[in-house]
Amino acid sequence: MTAYVSALDLFSIGIGPSSSHTVGPMRAARTFSDHLLESGALPRVTRITCSLFGSLGSTGLGHGTPDAVLAGLAGHRPETCDPAEVRTAWSGLPDGATLVVHGHEIPVERGDVTFEPRTRLPGHPNALTLTAWGATDALPLFEETWYSIGGGFIRRDGDQPQARTLTAAPMPYASSADLLALCDLHGVSICEVARANEEAIHGADRLNAGLDAIWDAMHVCVEAGLVATGILPGGLKVKRRAAAVRMQLEEYESLPVRERDTSTEWLHAFALAVNEENASGGRVVTAPTNGAAGIIPAVGHYYLRFVPGANAAGIRRYLLTAVAIGSLVKANASISGAEGGCQAEVGSACAMAAGALCAVLGGTPRQVENAAEIAMEHHLGLTCDPVGGLVQVPCIERNAIASSTAVSAARLALHGDGTHLVSLDTVIETMRQTGLDMMTKYKETSEGGLAVNVIEC
Repeated sequence: MTAYVSALDLFSIGIGPSSSHTVGPMRAARTFSDHLLESGALPRVTRITCSLFGSLGSTGLGHGTPDAVLAGLAGHRPETCDPAEVRTAWSGLPDGATLVVHGHEIPVERGDVTFEPRTRLPGHPNALTLTAWGATDALPLFEETWYSIGGGFIRRDGDQPQARTLTAAPMPYASSADLLALCDLHGVSICEVARANEEAIHGADRLNAGLDAIWDAMHVCVEAGLVATGILPGGLKVKRRAAAVRMQLEEYESLPVRERDTSTEWLHAFALAVNEENASGGRVVTAPTNGAAGIIPAVGHYYLRFVPGANAAGIRRYLLTAVAIGSLVKANASISGAEGGCQAEVGSACAMAAGALCAVLGGTPRQVENAAEIAMEHHLGLTCDPVGGLVQVPCIERNAIASSTAVSAARLALHGDGTHLVSLDTVIETMRQTGLDMMTKYKETSEGGLAVNVIEC
């Protein structure tokens, strides 16, 4: 058995503002439309409805879930769609609108999507049921329930959880203890374990091209966020700050004499840039979720800008090490905010970035594992309580702070020899247990915490 999830799956290019509430539902709706076509019932369909349950029902409106569902039914993919078209797919519906599903026109109105926040299905807190109706509306022609299980991954109700099967399972592992044992046995790094598993799936050329495409998308997102200005959508009137920070830093760095190190401030700007792009519904890379999408790109840009000798090959090592750690979290706990709170999203991303940075700074496998453990340990219990159901407050700043934590964790681990009391396996299991104990109102429902104590203006 292996916990490994491919980098080309865990890091997916999509759109904001949420991997679980936007990307996952879009994928589920598109797959539903494919299954509907295959069933032969599509020509008789006169209406399609969607019920959003649990966390999707609570914060789906602020996360753009209804727009994503209609876009998915119309055949759009998060990897290739125009984000601007998705943003208005449901919210901009005119009277008398029709939805084209595999060439078949179906009347559609906003009331076809309903919100059921108090109903939680047993499979996962993020659930949606899609139903196709005929002219009589007596019984459904076709129906499926889907779970959006975090990071853009989806599972149909009744299907067993599936992991990608490795062709030869060259280096399988189910825990960080297994992973370190593999490194010891073969005299390899964590990155090399990940590469062996990846090449068994994709081959070297496709893997390298995929990693480069992921980083290119991350880089484009950072660059876009560093120049964009204005107010983020959604009604909170949150002002973009990344561009202003960039201009201040560039102005300071143009001075002939500088008295402070700006690396941490740039790190914050990189993270703000990504999460402001995400909040606006722009193109982002799920890493491992959209709510935490700024941390891995920000720390990667920090590496390239401020670490002597940093290069593109180092970025590949960075991403592969990160995914080796993220795979452990996904397999043994959760990366879903609706399931485990923000510790499962920002905590996971911080651990991935910390371990990955430690690796490219020359850390041993045990130092890398220690860095990931430090980062995760100091996010235990972190709640997911987005104000207004939007991925803005506290999410955007939280990514900036977690990026700093990742760098600090990597640097701290490098000062030791990798020996430490608490293992990464222990802290991942603790995160899982904490998520189970956490009250539902603190898990992406906007029913507790900051979401009810901040006055929306």
